[in-house]
Amino acid sequence: MPAPSDTPNSTDSETNAESPAEETAAADGFTVTPYAVDGEIDYEKLLERFGADPLTDEQIARFPDHPLLRRRTFYAGRDVDDYLEAAAAGDPHAIVTGRGPSGPMHLGHVLPLYLAKRFQRETGATVYIPLSDDEKFLAKDQSFDSIGEHTRENLRDILAVGFDPDRTRIIVDTADADVVYPIAVRLAKHLTPATVEAVYGEQDTVGLQFYPAVQATHLLLPQLVGGRQPTLVPIAVDQDPHVRVCRDVAAKEALPVDKPGALLGRFLPSLEGPGKMSSSGDAPSIELTDDPETVAETIRTHAYTGGRATLADHREKGGDPTVDVPFQYLRFFFEPDDERLERIAADYRSGDLLSGELKEVAIERITEFLADHQRRRAGLGSLESELEPYRLTERERRRALERVGVPTGLEG
Repeated sequence: MPAPSDTPNSTDSETNAESPAEETAAADGFTVTPYAVDGEIDYEKLLERFGADPLTDEQIARFPDHPLLRRRTFYAGRDVDDYLEAAAAGDPHAIVTGRGPSGPMHLGHVLPLYLAKRFQRETGATVYIPLSDDEKFLAKDQSFDSIGEHTRENLRDILAVGFDPDRTRIIVDTADADVVYPIAVRLAKHLTPATVEAVYGEQDTVGLQFYPAVQATHLLLPQLVGGRQPTLVPIAVDQDPHVRVCRDVAAKEALPVDKPGALLGRFLPSLEGPGKMSSSGDAPSIELTDDPETVAETIRTHAYTGGRATLADHREKGGDPTVDVPFQYLRFFFEPDDERLERIAADYRSGDLLSGELKEVAIERITEFLADHQRRRAGLGSLESELEPYRLTERERRRALERVGVPTGLEG
């Protein structure tokens, strides 16, 4: 996303808000909003549309080493330098990356969490993980009971990532409404219907119109609890409108916070192939709880390949790793060794490596990753006891409310 800098007159400003989602989708031939992803996405056009800066080689080198950055899956951002300077100096800095619990977690959902864990381990970042169960009730045709079950299962997957409880806070909107709702109300006073409609388009319910204030609460909580500090939000590009609206609110200077920064990432491809995103509702996918046999069957049956129609053609002309989904899964995350990845690509292009053989490589790497994740998940105790060290303390709740001027009791 190449872009203008974030100033009061750029896309963060209400006076120069984005055009409605429907209009830009029609012009560009694809839709990317927090509630809809459709069409073949041009990530460079998204830079122009959203107003963010492509990551430079120098910035990537200053981040903790990780394939998601090294290979530019996360490829653009906002105020990245502020975060990097704080991390290098050992000053307070935070990561916010959340989850919308509308179903089981898939591979694509968990990758930003493992990236956040790397940041925490290497630089001591505080990590906030909000779960927007209220938004999913508003946006999906599901009951609170159904979303509650997904929330509990998603929490077990989040805990299995292995965050440091002393530097991690997990927030569930309905469970933590005592702090989330009053702050959201405070922030909503700085949002106009025109701003929300310009960024999101027309919403179906009043609840979804209000939700940007809740999302802004998520992104500002690290500063409301721990004081002003650079905050980075690693997210897929469809969630960027939440960051832009929050930055607009923070720029009002009515609260003791700075604008949060962002790392914007590409979608993990759907198994269906080019032009399809892993967020598409009915597409086959790999869940974090899938056993090795299910993973193997899913990839062998559904994964789009860049191979030729016949074995002879493939041996003669080679395959195309740029559209081959098993290769793209390896490139995104599951083959950490760059030299080994390049050898796989070269062998595939030359025809020495067949599509079926490349699928088996991907199956092996993914099942190894899932085995480690599932082992940690199985080792968890009761959800209540495991979650307790990650919840906001009473002191942290009071501090956040006081910083936005919300009374913390009815006495007086």
